[in-house]
Amino acid sequence: MSFADPLDEHTEVALPGALSPNPAPPLRKVLSGGIVGTAVEYYDFGLYGYMATVLAALFFHSDDPAVGLLSTLASFAVAFFLRIPGGILFGHIGDRYGRKRALSLTILLMCAATLGVGVLPTYATLGIWATVSLVALRCLQGLAAGGELGGATAYVAESAPPRHRARYTSSVNVGSNVALLLASLSALFVNAVFTSEQVLSWAWRIPFILSLPLAFVGIWIRSRLDDTPEFRKLERSGDTSKVPVAELLRTDRGTIVRIACLMGMVSGGFYVTFTYGAIYLQTVGGHNPQLSFLSTCIALLVASGVMLFSGELADRVGRRPVYIGAAVSGIVLAVPCLSLMSGSSSIAAVVAHSVLGIPVAMSVGPAYASFTEMLSARIRYSGVALGTNLSQTLLGGTAPFVCAWLVSATGMPLAPAGYFIGCSVLVLLGALRLKETAGTKLPE
Repeated sequence: MSFADPLDEHTEVALPGALSPNPAPPLRKVLSGGIVGTAVEYYDFGLYGYMATVLAALFFHSDDPAVGLLSTLASFAVAFFLRIPGGILFGHIGDRYGRKRALSLTILLMCAATLGVGVLPTYATLGIWATVSLVALRCLQGLAAGGELGGATAYVAESAPPRHRARYTSSVNVGSNVALLLASLSALFVNAVFTSEQVLSWAWRIPFILSLPLAFVGIWIRSRLDDTPEFRKLERSGDTSKVPVAELLRTDRGTIVRIACLMGMVSGGFYVTFTYGAIYLQTVGGHNPQLSFLSTCIALLVASGVMLFSGELADRVGRRPVYIGAAVSGIVLAVPCLSLMSGSSSIAAVVAHSVLGIPVAMSVGPAYASFTEMLSARIRYSGVALGTNLSQTLLGGTAPFVCAWLVSATGMPLAPAGYFIGCSVLVLLGALRLKETAGTKLPE
């Protein structure tokens, strides 16, 4: 299957001089703005999870390493509770003043907060204020993340041809995977090159400070974006929503719940696999950090390819069949994959880690395309942001903490499989009630 032809075709349609009163910006430019910007933000946001064991030792004073890790993961979860206010804030800006403006502000806030973590004095220097400052910076990351992925995919969806909408929105999610891959590689590099003493002394700061050059790239690309034809049409007619979230809650509360359910694997399943997975391999499987981060990198690479395939498949056969296939496979694979990940065989653990990510990646393909197809242009940014962030807050941010707590409280290494299966069941329930929208025009 070709991934080039539709892109070239749509780019030609969008050339200057087209007869449309709302010509779409060139799709290559749209995709670069969505993918690169999202990649920069998710590098910053995901890095905290991959450096959790180090941050626990440096910022959360405790004689019990397990308590320190749980404290770090709790602050990881706290940021997700800020995603809902962030989604409302940036959704308001995106629906009221333009998608471009909102997306430019999210990347500025995220990068500033991440750089702040990289230069922050540790507990040994500032005491409890170091902990408070770290949590505050993590909360700022949560605000920024709340307006990013939903807005970026809405931006791409409004410029993509209907018959390829899932393909292009899934590519934005590949950007977030690439970002997490870079974050994992950064963590792997630090742990492989430097001694434990050097990592705890100063080398842990390197991955956070590396976000600065990435930030310049993302900000430059976002600054060159044009707004979507959908928003320009609303703006020209004076039909933008005055208070998008109020209109959304008045007219589309059920849609928000459906989006949150369909996000079950994209939020909870994703963070079980790609954030907690690295911790699980170390704390339960007994594998070293290098293997754990390498396994995460491989799993993210496999998932990226599956995401593109599932987006293509969702455009060809529909959103519902792909959702259902992803959910059923997640229910079936959770226990055997986590069982192998907690075993002594390194090769089996790495393979199982990648396999566990496949149903998660499959559910990403139809996700953001179907969400944008449920909402009108006046409230689309706010609706996608609120629905996805509701799920990310309840299932995604809490996933590493809950999974670590389940293992600690029950003594059962396979306890996190129950969490993963629960997320899969939510997707299945949402998919069975979903109206098929593949190939349709976006609601105005």
